[in-house]
Parts: sequence; structure tokens; C-alpha cells
Amino acid sequence: MPTDYPEQVLIHHLQRMLGEVDAEALQLLRRHLEWVELAAGDTLMRQGEQGDAMYLSISGRLRASVLGDDGAEHMVREMGRGEVIGEMSLYTDEPRTATVVAIRNSVLVRLAKSEFASLLASSAQMSIALTRQMIKRLTSTSPRTAVPPPLVMALLPVTAGVDGADFARRLAVQLGRMGKVCLVDAASVDTALQQSGLTHTAVTDNADNADNAANRRIAQYLDQLELAHDFVLLVGDADASAWTQRCSRHSDEILLLADASQPPVLHASEAACLMQRGGQSDAAQILVLLHAADVRCPSGTRQWLARRPVADHVHVRPALDSDMARLARIQSRTAVGLVLAGGGAKGLAHLGLYQALLERGLVVDFVGGTSIGAIMAAMVASDQPLASVMPIARAAFADKPTGDFNLLPLISLIRGRRMRRILQVALEQIFGHPADIEDTWKNYFCVASNYTKACEQVISEGPLTQSLLASTAIPGAFPPVPVAGDLLFDGGTFNNFPVSIMRKRRGVGKVIGMDLGVRKPKPVTFEEVPGTWALLRDRLRPRQQRRYKLPSFMAYLLNVNIMYSNSRQGESRRLTDLYFSPPLERVGMLQWQRFDSITKQGYDYACEVLDAMPEDQLRAFRPRA
Repeated sequence: MPTDYPEQVLIHHLQRMLGEVDAEALQLLRRHLEWVELAAGDTLMRQGEQGDAMYLSISGRLRASVLGDDGAEHMVREMGRGEVIGEMSLYTDEPRTATVVAIRNSVLVRLAKSEFASLLASSAQMSIALTRQMIKRLTSTSPRTAVPPPLVMALLPVTAGVDGADFARRLAVQLGRMGKVCLVDAASVDTALQQSGLTHTAVTDNADNADNAANRRIAQYLDQLELAHDFVLLVGDADASAWTQRCSRHSDEILLLADASQPPVLHASEAACLMQRGGQSDAAQILVLLHAADVRCPSGTRQWLARRPVADHVHVRPALDSDMARLARIQSRTAVGLVLAGGGAKGLAHLGLYQALLERGLVVDFVGGTSIGAIMAAMVASDQPLASVMPIARAAFADKPTGDFNLLPLISLIRGRRMRRILQVALEQIFGHPADIEDTWKNYFCVASNYTKACEQVISEGPLTQSLLASTAIPGAFPPVPVAGDLLFDGGTFNNFPVSIMRKRRGVGKVIGMDLGVRKPKPVTFEEVPGTWALLRDRLRPRQQRRYKLPSFMAYLLNVNIMYSNSRQGESRRLTDLYFSPPLERVGMLQWQRFDSITKQGYDYACEVLDAMPEDQLRAFRPRA
């Protein structure tokens, strides 16, 4: 057993796991358990090996991953304290389905299969309690979060001039709206343990080392803080000190604080603390790029990301409470994602929806979309005032982006040059420079379809204009877009309403979505589609007198392209917490000239839906006071 590890902590987790059991049965189970300690990077179990025990996590954090068909490890989920791991091995002889590795120093208890059999034979109550717990987990319909909130976060300055303590105080204020927060630095630990300089003793895993007693004291103190708080912020030193190393090794997640105006070089703390075990840290690293309050739009983000193995990045203006609140929501896994569907000119209604959300104080932290939804989402991700974005969008779509037809349509009916020019001009007006996806204030993605690999492709990096052209390249209408050796086209073919993608984003807790769908075609009254001249003559008649009520060629292409996606509409709607589907039947897919009318329809519909919702439901999408 770990020296002086609180026994009551173990009992607390056992009671939470098993529910109502008497003290005698609980103590009987306790006698069959053994303590297990893992250092950061240690493997608890490997995929494919024979399962021989169940584990209960008492402190720390672990990551489960599976070996994919591509030969690479894919993260399944992360597990914190109180999680049960590998329980099915007690009932079956099946091999382990995943590899589980300690992200940070962790403490668990182990129930061996042989001990489990003995326990069941001696206690009917414990047998029922354990079996009930297994059945409950197997039959649970509520999805487990793949990346639960980090309880302990290290805040490490990785450029000169970053005031980590001030940033931590600002973040603590925002996290304090969601739970109990503890802010820890080296001096506070030294004071609490009444030994000056204790936190700067060498960090080691060698039990024979003289410094190991100091390491144990500090680790146990930090564990006690962890048990008493919802969030613990460990503020690292400005250099790669022993305390900075300790912060990195004791954290569920590491926030790398960088002044975005500095050169994007690796800091000594990153080299010494985070890149020493197999090329990357065990805990997920999040690059937090800090900007002055008056910066219009980030730039050069790709150079920062290219130099470090981070799981994600966030742009923050620390002087703005709204930005710090956004970071707090991401870290507490309560961030709000907005998903916008494709649908031609109908997608102009997305801007009306966003206006209605803003007026009612609903926040958006992540944005994603497909086709026209990708374009509207990029405008939202810019975090520019809607009053500035609206006239830019109006002027852009007044230029009829689908109007430059090919005289010789070898690959597409539309050349696509006008769309490229419109996007380049509009995005530069909004962002102030030719932006990359990584440069958006609100983290952003769009969806395309990969012709070369016959699959959906999520785009979350690279030039923004090129990405939008790929996401909107309707097959047959626009030319495909070459990207990294592949041909990409409209994402609506695979995922026109990508709520499923947003659900996987680290930090997202709630999803708002606007689905445009397609108009259900009316039954035809004729047995054969007539020839070109017969159709042309029919089109010249008044609408009510037409015999052949067929969609236009462009509308046909647009609707056929997203038919598979629309077959998944029910699934996407179930994944959406706040769902909008405006009745836009009278809006044509190419009616770009109706900008004001369509945005107003989206606005009026969203207002109607939001104003009819109970206040307590809306509160889930507003910043906490």
C-alpha cells in the first residue's frame, strides 16, 4: 500500500462504485484488494493480452487506446479517479480490448480474478453488488465522455514575458463559476509543508534516492488538494525547474502559455519537461496563444503548431473576460459548439440564426460546418462584430458565386473562379489577412469529401480559402480541389450536418445546430422524362400550367449530392442539444440575391424557437454568472 495513502479515499470510491452495501461486506472486499502505483507513462494493460484483474482508479489519470487497421494507436478515452477499468475480465476469458497507459502518476486498487472468485463464494451481498454494477455499466445508454474534464492543470509559460500567476488568477475566476478552484505554485506548497525550497528538490522515480521522501510528501499534498477541489491549477516557473517538471508530471492536462507576438521557438521547459518520454508528454498539451486585446485576428499559428506535439490550441486575449470564460468552458468540458449545414443559398439563414443567439446571450465556442455552412461558420469563427460581417457577406453573395459557367464543361458546369475570388476578398476583409483555419479566434473545422480515398475528410488546418472551396465544391457543378495529392469536393456527400464531428471535439459539452435539409420532391405524374425541347417549351408556360414539374439541373445536383447525408438526419438531430430546422421551402438553392430575405427568415425562425424555450433550458447555453 502507498505510504500513508488515505484509506478513507479508497472507501469513498468503493461506496460510489457499489452503492448501498453494509460495512462488513465492504471491508471484506477491501481485504481482497491490492494497491497499484504507476508512474507517468507506465502501462497498466495491453490490448490482446489475457485479462486477469479489474482496477479502480483512486487518483491520477489514464488513457485507453486501440491499435487500428492502419497500425497506429487511436485514443478511445481518458479515465480519472473513481473509474473502473477492465471489469469484464472478471467474468470472461476474452483478451483485453485496449491498451491503458498512465498519463500521470496514478494510484489504483486491483481485484485479481482469483480473489474475485473467492469473494463471490464468501459474500452473497458483494456478489450481487458487483454484478449489479457490471450490468449497469453494460446497459447504460448515456455516452461516456471520451475526454472528461481535467481536474489538475499545469500552466507553463513557454515564452518570455508571460505572467503565469496573473493568467492563473484570471482563469481561476472563470473556473470558479463552475466549481471549487485551487491555485498552487511552488511557494504555496513550500509554505504548506513548512519547508523552504522543498518543491525544487530533484524529481525522481527512484525509490532509493534521498529525494524520494520529498517527492512523496509533495505528491500526497497535491493529492489532498485534488480530493478537495474541482479544479487544481499548478503554476509552473518561468524556467525548466524541478517544480515545473513536477507540475507537468502531476497534471491531467498541460496549458502551454505563449505570447503570440514572440518567435515560435521551443522553450526550455518544453524540451526538458514535455518531450523527454518518447517524443511527447503523457498528458495532453494545449497551446494557449496569448494576444493583446486590440489584435484583430491571429496570424502565423501554423508555425507555432508545427514545432510542438500539442493536442489542440486556443487563442486568448487575457484582458477580455469573454476569452478567459471561453477557455474555462473548454477546460471544464462545457463549451458550446455550433454546427451549420449545407444547402446552397438557404445557408444564408445561418447568419440570422447567429444574430438571434447573440441577442439572447447564448455563447458559441467552437464552430463547424459543411458547404455553405462552412462559409457561414468561418465568419462566426472570426469573432468579428456581426454588424461588420453582414455587409461583407451581403456584398459577396450579391456577386452570384455560381454565375461563371464553363462553355466546355469537361469537369464541372461552373468554373469556380468567381467563388474563389469572392471568398478571398470577403475573408481578407473579415480577418485582415489571408488567414489559415488555425488563425480563427473560435476553433473551427469544415467537412469535405475525399474523392481519392472515398471518405469523409474533416479539415481543421491549412489555408481557409482553399478549405472552403473544397467543402463547397459540389460534384458536377464546381471543380474538385487538389489538396496534398487528393481531390476534395463538397462535404455534403458524406456529412452535410456534421454534428458527429463536433461531438468529438475536446471541450465541447453542448451542441447547437441548424439543419437545412432538402425539400421533399413531389410525386411525378408522367412515366418518362421528355426531351430537351419539350422541357424547354414546358418551362416557357406559366408555372401553374406546367406539366413536367422537375427540379432545375443545379438544384438536382445539389439535392442528389446530400441525399446520403440526409438519410442520417435523425442520428444528427439526436446528437444536437439545441436543434433548428427553418422552413425554407420557398427558397431556391441558388437565390443568392435574396440575402436579406433569407437571413431574416433564419432570424425570425430562431427567435420563435428560442423565445418559446423555458429559461432553464436556455441557461445551459449562456455564460455562468
